[in-house]
Amino acid sequence: MFDRLADVRVMEGHGADALPLETLLADGLPTVLKGLVRDWPLVQAGRESPRAAMDHLRRHYNGRPVQYNWGEPETAGRPFYNADFTALNCRVRRGGLDQVLDELAGYLDDPRPPTYYVASLLVDYCLPGLRAGNDLDFAARGIEAPPAIWIGNRVTASCHYDAPNNIACCAVGRRRFTLFPPEQIANLYPGPLEPTPGGQAVSVVDFAAPDFERYPRFRDALATAQSVVLEPGDAIFIPSMWWHHVQGQDPFTVLVNYWWGSMPAWIPTPMHALYHALWTIRDRPEREKRAWREVFEYYVFGPAEQAGAHLPEPARNILGPFDEMLARSMRAQLIGKLNR
Repeated sequence: MFDRLADVRVMEGHGADALPLETLLADGLPTVLKGLVRDWPLVQAGRESPRAAMDHLRRHYNGRPVQYNWGEPETAGRPFYNADFTALNCRVRRGGLDQVLDELAGYLDDPRPPTYYVASLLVDYCLPGLRAGNDLDFAARGIEAPPAIWIGNRVTASCHYDAPNNIACCAVGRRRFTLFPPEQIANLYPGPLEPTPGGQAVSVVDFAAPDFERYPRFRDALATAQSVVLEPGDAIFIPSMWWHHVQGQDPFTVLVNYWWGSMPAWIPTPMHALYHALWTIRDRPEREKRAWREVFEYYVFGPAEQAGAHLPEPARNILGPFDEMLARSMRAQLIGKLNR
Protein backbone atom coordinates (compact mmCIF):
# COMPACT_ATOMS: atom_id res chain seq x y z
CA MET A 1 0.00 0.00 0.00
CA PHE A 2 2.77 2.44 0.94
CA ASP A 3 6.49 2.31 1.44
CA ARG A 4 7.54 0.63 4.65
CA LEU A 5 5.62 1.94 7.65
CA ALA A 6 6.58 1.53 11.29
CA ASP A 7 5.47 -1.74 12.88
CA VAL A 8 2.89 -1.85 15.65
CA ARG A 9 4.24 -2.97 19.02
CA VAL A 10 3.73 -6.69 19.66
CA MET A 11 3.08 -8.54 22.91
CA GLU A 12 3.21 -12.33 22.96
CA GLY A 13 2.43 -15.01 25.49
CA HIS A 14 -0.91 -13.65 26.68
CA GLY A 15 -4.07 -15.73 26.45
CA ALA A 16 -7.65 -14.52 26.62
CA ASP A 17 -7.65 -15.27 30.37
CA ALA A 18 -4.57 -13.10 30.99
CA LEU A 19 -5.28 -9.89 29.12
CA PRO A 20 -2.74 -7.22 30.22
CA LEU A 21 -5.27 -4.38 30.37
CA GLU A 22 -3.47 -2.32 33.01
CA THR A 23 -0.25 -2.26 30.99
CA LEU A 24 -2.05 -1.43 27.75
CA LEU A 25 -3.96 1.46 29.29
CA ALA A 26 -0.93 2.82 31.13
CA ASP A 27 1.23 2.79 27.98
CA GLY A 28 -1.49 4.13 25.67
CA LEU A 29 0.13 2.63 22.55
CA PRO A 30 -1.34 0.47 19.79
CA THR A 31 -0.34 -3.09 20.58
CA VAL A 32 -0.74 -6.40 18.78
CA LEU A 33 -1.68 -9.22 21.15
CA LYS A 34 -0.28 -12.11 19.20
CA GLY A 35 -2.41 -15.23 19.33
CA LEU A 36 -4.67 -13.83 22.04
CA VAL A 37 -7.79 -15.66 20.79
CA ARG A 38 -6.20 -18.49 18.82
CA ASP A 39 -8.13 -21.06 20.89
CA TRP A 40 -11.57 -19.63 20.11
CA PRO A 41 -13.75 -22.24 18.33
CA LEU A 42 -14.69 -19.59 15.75
CA VAL A 43 -11.01 -19.05 14.93
CA GLN A 44 -10.45 -22.79 14.65
CA ALA A 45 -13.43 -23.14 12.33
CA GLY A 46 -12.17 -20.30 10.14
CA ARG A 47 -8.79 -21.96 9.82
CA GLU A 48 -10.59 -25.04 8.50
CA SER A 49 -12.46 -23.03 5.84
CA PRO A 50 -14.67 -19.96 5.37
CA ARG A 51 -17.71 -22.22 5.10
CA ALA A 52 -16.86 -23.94 8.39
CA ALA A 53 -16.74 -20.51 10.05
CA MET A 54 -20.10 -19.62 8.49
CA ASP A 55 -21.60 -22.85 9.82
CA HIS A 56 -20.25 -22.03 13.29
CA LEU A 57 -22.01 -18.66 13.18
CA ARG A 58 -25.24 -20.20 11.89
CA ARG A 59 -25.37 -22.60 14.84
CA HIS A 60 -25.55 -19.65 17.23
CA TYR A 61 -27.88 -17.41 15.20
CA ASN A 62 -31.25 -16.76 16.84
CA GLY A 63 -33.05 -15.54 13.71
CA ARG A 64 -33.26 -11.84 14.54
CA PRO A 65 -32.96 -9.47 11.55
CA VAL A 66 -29.69 -7.64 11.07
CA GLN A 67 -28.71 -4.44 9.29
CA TYR A 68 -25.84 -4.46 6.81
CA ASN A 69 -24.22 -2.39 4.08
CA TRP A 70 -24.44 -3.61 0.51
CA GLY A 71 -22.68 -2.10 -2.46
CA GLU A 72 -22.29 -2.81 -6.15
CA PRO A 73 -19.01 -4.43 -7.23
CA GLU A 74 -17.82 -0.94 -8.22
CA THR A 75 -17.56 0.01 -4.54
CA ALA A 76 -14.61 -2.43 -4.35
CA GLY A 77 -15.27 -3.21 -0.72
CA ARG A 78 -15.02 0.40 0.42
CA PRO A 79 -18.19 1.83 1.98
CA PHE A 80 -17.60 5.53 1.31
CA TYR A 81 -19.14 8.62 -0.32
CA ASN A 82 -20.34 9.65 -3.73
CA ALA A 83 -18.24 12.13 -5.71
CA ASP A 84 -19.42 15.26 -3.87
CA PHE A 85 -19.56 13.70 -0.36
CA THR A 86 -23.32 14.31 -0.01
CA ALA A 87 -24.40 10.66 0.09
CA LEU A 88 -22.95 7.21 0.67
CA ASN A 89 -22.00 4.74 -2.05
CA CYS A 90 -23.60 1.75 -0.29
CA ARG A 91 -27.18 0.90 0.59
CA VAL A 92 -28.36 -0.19 4.01
CA ARG A 93 -30.28 -3.45 3.88
CA ARG A 94 -32.07 -5.50 6.50
CA GLY A 95 -32.43 -9.27 6.51
CA GLY A 96 -31.41 -12.52 8.12
CA LEU A 97 -27.79 -13.18 9.00
CA ASP A 98 -28.14 -16.65 7.51
CA GLN A 99 -29.15 -15.04 4.22
CA VAL A 100 -26.11 -12.73 4.32
CA LEU A 101 -23.83 -15.70 4.98
CA ASP A 102 -25.39 -17.67 2.12
CA GLU A 103 -24.82 -14.77 -0.27
CA LEU A 104 -21.24 -14.27 0.92
CA ALA A 105 -20.59 -17.98 0.36
CA GLY A 106 -21.71 -17.60 -3.24
CA TYR A 107 -19.06 -14.96 -3.92
CA LEU A 108 -16.04 -16.57 -2.23
CA ASP A 109 -14.36 -17.21 -5.59
CA ASP A 110 -15.55 -14.04 -7.30
CA PRO A 111 -12.76 -11.47 -7.91
CA ARG A 112 -15.33 -8.59 -8.06
CA PRO A 113 -18.07 -9.39 -5.56
CA PRO A 114 -20.63 -6.97 -4.21
CA THR A 115 -19.68 -5.42 -0.90
CA TYR A 116 -21.24 -7.01 2.19
CA TYR A 117 -20.61 -5.53 5.61
CA VAL A 118 -22.41 -6.39 8.82
CA ALA A 119 -20.88 -3.75 11.09
CA SER A 120 -20.82 -3.37 14.87
CA LEU A 121 -23.55 -5.95 15.48
CA LEU A 122 -23.95 -6.75 19.17
CA VAL A 123 -23.18 -10.43 19.67
CA ASP A 124 -25.77 -10.79 22.43
CA TYR A 125 -28.48 -9.48 20.09
CA CYS A 126 -28.34 -12.25 17.51
CA LEU A 127 -25.54 -14.70 18.39
CA PRO A 128 -25.92 -15.08 22.17
CA GLY A 129 -24.47 -18.58 22.37
CA LEU A 130 -21.30 -17.53 20.56
CA ARG A 131 -19.83 -16.02 23.71
CA ALA A 132 -19.64 -19.39 25.46
CA GLY A 133 -16.31 -20.15 23.82
CA ASN A 134 -15.48 -16.94 21.98
CA ASP A 135 -15.19 -14.17 24.55
CA LEU A 136 -12.61 -12.10 26.46
CA ASP A 137 -14.96 -11.91 29.48
CA PHE A 138 -14.50 -8.25 30.36
CA ALA A 139 -17.35 -8.66 32.87
CA ALA A 140 -15.05 -10.73 35.09
CA ARG A 141 -12.91 -7.61 35.44
CA GLY A 142 -15.89 -5.45 36.28
CA ILE A 143 -15.80 -3.71 32.88
CA GLU A 144 -18.89 -3.23 30.75
CA ALA A 145 -17.75 -3.99 27.19
CA PRO A 146 -20.34 -6.03 25.29
CA PRO A 147 -18.73 -7.59 22.21
CA ALA A 148 -19.66 -6.54 18.69
CA ILE A 149 -19.11 -8.60 15.57
CA TRP A 150 -18.13 -7.42 12.07
CA ILE A 151 -18.82 -9.79 9.16
CA GLY A 152 -18.10 -9.25 5.48
CA ASN A 153 -15.79 -9.83 2.58
CA ARG A 154 -12.73 -7.75 1.59
CA VAL A 155 -14.16 -4.64 3.22
CA THR A 156 -12.19 -1.49 4.01
CA ALA A 157 -13.21 0.58 7.02
CA SER A 158 -11.86 4.01 6.09
CA CYS A 159 -9.54 5.66 8.57
CA HIS A 160 -11.44 6.94 11.63
CA TYR A 161 -11.15 7.26 15.39
CA ASP A 162 -13.31 5.98 18.24
CA ALA A 163 -13.71 7.65 21.60
CA PRO A 164 -13.55 4.42 23.66
CA ASN A 165 -10.57 2.11 24.00
CA ASN A 166 -10.81 -0.89 21.70
CA ILE A 167 -9.57 -4.45 21.53
CA ALA A 168 -10.29 -5.95 18.11
CA CYS A 169 -9.94 -9.71 17.69
CA CYS A 170 -9.27 -11.06 14.21
CA ALA A 171 -11.37 -14.24 14.14
CA VAL A 172 -11.66 -15.23 10.46
CA GLY A 173 -9.50 -13.97 7.59
CA ARG A 174 -6.65 -11.49 7.80
CA ARG A 175 -6.95 -7.75 8.39
CA ARG A 176 -4.47 -4.94 7.87
CA PHE A 177 -4.54 -2.14 10.44
CA THR A 178 -2.85 1.21 9.77
CA LEU A 179 -2.83 3.54 12.75
CA PHE A 180 -2.11 7.22 13.39
CA PRO A 181 -1.86 9.19 16.67
CA PRO A 182 -4.68 11.65 17.49
CA GLU A 183 -2.62 14.75 16.62
CA GLN A 184 -2.63 13.72 12.94
CA ILE A 185 -6.30 14.64 12.49
CA ALA A 186 -5.63 17.62 10.18
CA ASN A 187 -3.21 15.59 8.04
CA LEU A 188 -5.83 12.86 7.53
CA TYR A 189 -8.44 15.20 5.99
CA PRO A 190 -11.62 14.13 7.83
CA GLY A 191 -14.83 14.06 5.81
CA PRO A 192 -18.31 15.25 6.79
CA LEU A 193 -19.58 14.70 10.31
CA GLU A 194 -22.89 13.66 8.72
CA PRO A 195 -23.52 11.43 6.87
CA THR A 196 -20.74 8.97 7.64
CA PRO A 197 -20.12 5.39 6.44
CA GLY A 198 -20.04 4.03 10.00
CA GLY A 199 -21.24 6.68 12.41
CA GLN A 200 -17.89 8.43 12.73
CA ALA A 201 -16.03 10.91 10.53
CA VAL A 202 -13.55 9.18 8.21
CA SER A 203 -10.52 10.31 6.27
CA VAL A 204 -11.42 11.10 2.67
CA VAL A 205 -8.00 9.99 1.44
CA ASP A 206 -8.11 6.81 -0.62
CA PHE A 207 -5.33 4.79 1.01
CA ALA A 208 -5.17 2.46 -2.01
CA ALA A 209 -4.39 5.39 -4.35
CA PRO A 210 -3.70 8.57 -2.33
CA ASP A 211 -3.93 11.84 -4.24
CA PHE A 212 -1.00 13.75 -2.76
CA GLU A 213 -1.71 16.82 -4.89
CA ARG A 214 -5.18 17.16 -3.43
CA TYR A 215 -4.19 15.97 0.07
CA PRO A 216 -0.49 16.92 0.46
CA ARG A 217 -0.43 16.78 4.27
CA PHE A 218 -1.21 13.08 4.11
CA ARG A 219 2.53 12.51 3.55
CA ASP A 220 3.12 13.98 7.02
CA ALA A 221 0.55 11.61 8.48
CA LEU A 222 2.28 8.64 6.86
CA ALA A 223 5.53 9.58 8.59
CA THR A 224 3.80 8.77 11.90
CA ALA A 225 1.85 5.69 10.75
CA GLN A 226 2.11 2.19 12.19
CA SER A 227 0.88 -0.86 10.31
CA VAL A 228 0.34 -4.57 10.84
CA VAL A 229 -1.49 -7.49 9.24
CA LEU A 230 -3.36 -9.53 11.84
CA GLU A 231 -3.67 -13.26 11.34
CA PRO A 232 -6.71 -15.17 12.61
CA GLY A 233 -6.34 -15.49 16.38
CA ASP A 234 -4.46 -12.20 16.79
CA ALA A 235 -5.90 -9.12 18.45
CA ILE A 236 -4.96 -5.46 18.58
CA PHE A 237 -5.40 -2.83 21.28
CA ILE A 238 -6.31 0.57 19.82
CA PRO A 239 -6.14 3.37 22.40
CA SER A 240 -8.90 5.92 22.64
CA MET A 241 -8.87 8.52 19.82
CA TRP A 242 -6.18 6.82 17.69
CA TRP A 243 -7.07 6.85 14.00
CA HIS A 244 -7.19 3.43 12.34
CA HIS A 245 -7.73 2.22 8.79
CA VAL A 246 -8.82 -1.43 8.55
CA GLN A 247 -8.71 -3.59 5.42
CA GLY A 248 -10.11 -7.10 5.12
CA GLN A 249 -7.65 -9.22 3.18
CA ASP A 250 -9.69 -12.34 2.42
CA PRO A 251 -13.03 -13.27 0.76
CA PHE A 252 -14.68 -13.86 4.16
CA THR A 253 -13.71 -11.97 7.29
CA VAL A 254 -15.01 -11.84 10.85
CA LEU A 255 -13.81 -9.57 13.63
CA VAL A 256 -15.04 -9.34 17.23
CA ASN A 257 -14.29 -6.17 19.16
CA TYR A 258 -14.72 -4.72 22.64
CA TRP A 259 -15.11 -1.00 23.29
CA TRP A 260 -14.89 0.40 26.78
CA GLY A 261 -14.59 3.91 28.14
CA SER A 262 -12.49 5.45 30.85
CA MET A 263 -15.43 7.30 32.43
CA PRO A 264 -18.65 6.23 34.18
CA ALA A 265 -21.75 5.79 32.04
CA TRP A 266 -23.24 9.04 33.33
CA ILE A 267 -20.43 11.11 31.75
CA PRO A 268 -21.57 11.65 28.12
CA THR A 269 -19.41 11.55 25.01
CA PRO A 270 -17.38 14.70 24.26
CA MET A 271 -18.87 14.63 20.75
CA HIS A 272 -21.87 16.51 22.19
CA ALA A 273 -19.51 19.27 23.29
CA LEU A 274 -17.87 19.32 19.84
CA TYR A 275 -21.21 19.85 18.08
CA HIS A 276 -22.16 22.55 20.56
CA ALA A 277 -18.79 24.29 20.14
CA LEU A 278 -19.11 24.22 16.34
CA TRP A 279 -22.48 25.91 16.74
CA THR A 280 -21.55 28.46 19.39
CA ILE A 281 -17.83 29.26 18.96
CA ARG A 282 -16.33 28.36 15.58
CA ASP A 283 -17.72 31.30 13.55
CA ARG A 284 -17.04 34.04 16.08
CA PRO A 285 -14.39 36.71 15.39
CA GLU A 286 -10.83 35.48 15.91
CA ARG A 287 -10.31 37.75 18.92
CA GLU A 288 -13.31 36.20 20.66
CA LYS A 289 -12.21 32.68 19.72
CA ARG A 290 -8.78 33.27 21.26
CA ALA A 291 -10.45 34.46 24.45
CA TRP A 292 -12.71 31.41 24.54
CA ARG A 293 -9.67 29.18 24.01
CA GLU A 294 -8.23 30.61 27.22
CA VAL A 295 -11.52 30.03 29.03
CA PHE A 296 -11.60 26.38 27.92
CA GLU A 297 -7.95 25.92 28.85
CA TYR A 298 -8.71 27.18 32.35
CA TYR A 299 -11.94 25.26 32.96
CA VAL A 300 -11.56 22.14 30.81
CA PHE A 301 -8.11 21.34 29.46
CA GLY A 302 -6.05 22.45 32.44
CA PRO A 303 -5.73 20.45 35.67
CA ALA A 304 -9.17 19.21 36.73
CA GLU A 305 -8.95 20.85 40.15
CA GLN A 306 -7.60 24.21 38.92
CA ALA A 307 -10.79 26.24 38.47
CA GLY A 308 -12.25 25.42 41.87
CA ALA A 309 -9.11 25.19 43.97
CA HIS A 310 -9.47 28.66 45.52
CA LEU A 311 -13.14 28.14 46.46
CA PRO A 312 -14.57 26.45 49.56
CA GLU A 313 -15.66 22.93 48.68
CA PRO A 314 -19.43 23.59 49.19
CA ALA A 315 -19.22 26.42 46.66
CA ARG A 316 -17.56 24.48 43.83
CA ASN A 317 -20.63 22.74 42.40
CA ILE A 318 -19.69 21.77 38.78
CA LEU A 319 -16.15 23.02 39.37
CA GLY A 320 -15.64 20.01 41.61
CA PRO A 321 -15.72 16.32 40.70
CA PHE A 322 -18.87 15.07 39.01
CA ASP A 323 -20.92 12.31 40.56
CA GLU A 324 -24.09 10.76 39.17
CA MET A 325 -26.43 13.22 40.90
CA LEU A 326 -24.43 16.25 39.74
CA ALA A 327 -24.34 14.81 36.22
CA ARG A 328 -28.15 14.53 36.19
CA SER A 329 -28.46 18.10 37.41
CA MET A 330 -26.06 19.31 34.71
CA ARG A 331 -28.03 17.47 32.03
CA ALA A 332 -31.28 19.07 33.18
CA GLN A 333 -29.68 22.51 33.17
CA LEU A 334 -28.37 22.08 29.63
CA ILE A 335 -31.71 20.81 28.32
CA GLY A 336 -33.39 23.81 29.91
CA LYS A 337 -30.91 26.27 28.39
CA LEU A 338 -31.09 24.70 24.91
CA ASN A 339 -34.88 24.74 24.94
CA ARG A 340 -35.16 28.47 25.61
